Amino acid sequence: MTATASTTAPVKPYNRPNIVAVGTIIWLSSELMFFAALFAMYFTIRAVQGPKVWFDSTSMLNVKFAAINTTVLVLSSVTCQFGVFAAERLQVRRTGKALQFSKWGMREWFALTFLMGAFFIGGQIFEYSSLVSQGINLSSRAYGSVFYITTGFHGLHVTGGLVAFLILLLRVNKARKFGHAQATQAIVVSYYWHFVDIVWIALFSAIYLIK
Repeated sequence: MTATASTTAPVKPYNRPNIVAVGTIIWLSSELMFFAALFAMYFTIRAVQGPKVWFDSTSMLNVKFAAINTTVLVLSSVTCQFGVFAAERLQVRRTGKALQFSKWGMREWFALTFLMGAFFIGGQIFEYSSLVSQGINLSSRAYGSVFYITTGFHGLHVTGGLVAFLILLLRVNKARKFGHAQATQAIVVSYYWHFVDIVWIALFSAIYLIK
């Protein structure tokens, strides 16, 4: 009796999507609905108040300062993505001199992103203090309420992103080896950071540019 060769094809491994990344995307979708409600509130109250009342309030905004602050936040998405690229090639720290940006690892890019995000929050606090000194606070008028609620909730989300960067950097420093699990965490944090940046671009356009 002759032995017959097996015709069964080898089974390819099934690569499931990372559950943390999928969960983050679903959660960000719910956050998108939350900010959509804030936009609806902003434009509804604006329509009720009328263009003249709204323009009198928006004329107190420092658009140039807010544009600089916005530019810093948008550029932080670029530095964050460079950190992701470093994480994907499993490079946790720089391999060259401090000013050799091409040699930077995830840690340096994310640290710079953190500093830029902190700069944005500091600029937002400075703007709040300036508006309060001009008589626009949370309870002074309808415009003050919607301005502080919309920008304030976004500021809380940016602060949450800064905390996420700190936790990630601490975990990476404590880890004996930087592997795919740590790289996935870095990618997930970048999803969140890109999200808050995109939301702020929309907020900046609605609040500062469309007067």
